[in-house]
Amino acid sequence: MNSFEINKIIAAILVTILVVFGIGKISDTIFDKDDKDIVAYKVEAPEGEVTQASAESSLDISALLAMGEVAHGEKVYKKCKACHSIKQGGKNNIGPKLWNVLFRPVGSITDYKYSKALSSYGKEWSWEEMNGFLIKPSAWIKGNKMGFAGLKNEKDRASVILYLNQNSDNPKPLP
Repeated sequence: MNSFEINKIIAAILVTILVVFGIGKISDTIFDKDDKDIVAYKVEAPEGEVTQASAESSLDISALLAMGEVAHGEKVYKKCKACHSIKQGGKNNIGPKLWNVLFRPVGSITDYKYSKALSSYGKEWSWEEMNGFLIKPSAWIKGNKMGFAGLKNEKDRASVILYLNQNSDNPKPLP
C-alpha cells in the first residue's frame, strides 16, 4: 500500500467526520430551541381530553340517553363484537361477556381475568360510568387493558348503552 492510498483513506475518514458533525450543526441552527436544557420538543395535549371529573360534572345522562336508539346501538355494537359477547349465556372472548353488564360491579365476572385496574375499581357499571368508559376507556380507568379508542359521538354512545341495557335479564328503566 503506497502513501497515496493511505492519504485517500485518511481523507475519507476526515470527510465523514466533518459531514456527521456538520449535519448536527446545521440541524441545530434549523431547529433552534429556546431552552437549551430541553432535549425534546413539547407536544400539546388535545383540549378535548376526558377526565372523570369533567365528564361527571357536565353530563345530563337523561338527555344523553334520549339521543340513543336501541336499533342504532345494535349497529354500533358491531365495533365491540370482535372482543365481547352480548348473548345470554355467552362466553368470554378477548373481553368479558356483556350480558347483564349494566349495574353489575366492574370486574365481577369470575371466569374472566381482568386487569388490576378493573379488578380494584370498586364501582358498578351505572349509566354515567358506562358513558365515561365508552368515551375513552384508557382515560376513564387508567391501567385497564382494553385497547378500544372509544366512542366520541354522543348518539353512538347513548345507543350502545341502551343496547347493553336491553340485553339483560332485567333491563333498568331509563333515568
